[in-house]
Order: sequence, then C-alpha cells, then structure tokens
Amino acid sequence: MLSCFIEEVINFVVKLKKIGAIVGIDKKLTTHMVRRTFASTVLLYNDVPLEIVSGLLGHSSMKITQDSYGKVVQRRVSLEIERLKGS
Repeated sequence: MLSCFIEEVINFVVKLKKIGAIVGIDKKLTTHMVRRTFASTVLLYNDVPLEIVSGLLGHSSMKITQDSYGKVVQRRVSLEIERLKGS
C-alpha cells in the first residue's frame, strides 16, 4: 500500500515538472508549493472558512493554519474593506 502511494506521489511530481516546463516556470515546483497554492488561492480566496481549510490540510490545530495562512486572510479582509468603501 505504501509503495503504491509513493509511486503516485512520484508520478504527480513528474507531471508537475512537465507542466511547469510547458508553461515556462523556471522555479523548482514541489508538492508543498501545490498544497500552499491550493490552500491560499483556491480555498481562501474563494471564501472557504479557515476551519475548513485547516481540516482539509490535516493540520492538528487551527494555530498551525492561522500561522501559515493568516496573512492571506488578513489581505482578503483588507480587500473587502476597500471594496465596501468604494460602494
């Protein structure tokens, strides 16, 4: 079972590197980058509550999620305040 999981991760990394090469990303792409991008841009910028993000990422406490993604949430709050001021 573990060897199957490891094989899937390796296949994912190979595909990730191919996609990066196709779109011209010179930076080394890692699964951790994909995880952080998913959490910050896909989840948090689409108003998924931090508690749900924490659960999806498998964090053992909300503090871990808040420490990692608190700036993203604060930026989102700032953007919403500016949007409301403009209304």
